[in-house]
Amino acid sequence: MRKGLIIGCLLALSALMALAVAAQEAPPDIQKYPSCKYCGMDRQKFASSRMLIEYEDGSGFGSCSIHCLAVDLAQSIDKTPKSIQVGDYNTKNLLDAEKAAWVIGGKKLGVMTKRAKWAFAGDQDAQAFIKENEGQRASFDEAMKATYEDMYADTKMIRERRAKKRLMEKEKKGN
Repeated sequence: MRKGLIIGCLLALSALMALAVAAQEAPPDIQKYPSCKYCGMDRQKFASSRMLIEYEDGSGFGSCSIHCLAVDLAQSIDKTPKSIQVGDYNTKNLLDAEKAAWVIGGKKLGVMTKRAKWAFAGDQDAQAFIKENEGQRASFDEAMKATYEDMYADTKMIRERRAKKRLMEKEKKGN
């Protein structure tokens, strides 16, 4: 009995240590904002499109995509952004969104949008992506403008997908 208790405690301790190590592997912004407050998407899973904004008043927000960042910016109209960072498409490391090389469109599906917007650490990476996947080189301002232009169609697409998913889940439960 005592041997079983010791083994159980050791297993529980091992599991807790594994969880602690896994939590430390996530970048600090993902630890602080593990999911997007607007769509619920896992920011670790979408690390290559995630964004992080810090406002001058000390508040912040972590999103899964430029689409959800635009939603937050629109809702926080009286707040001034202090910094905006984006996940590099290739490395998933955060970089300054205004200094990033952006690509709009192309064959690669976007996150929360029909017209993708991807960020890269440098122009060479962006051009390599364009060569393979098409798209157009852009600045951060151009990517944000495209995001707002796409907002209605993207929101409509998201609603339709979610309604279809709910219908499929309902049909699955009924069978």
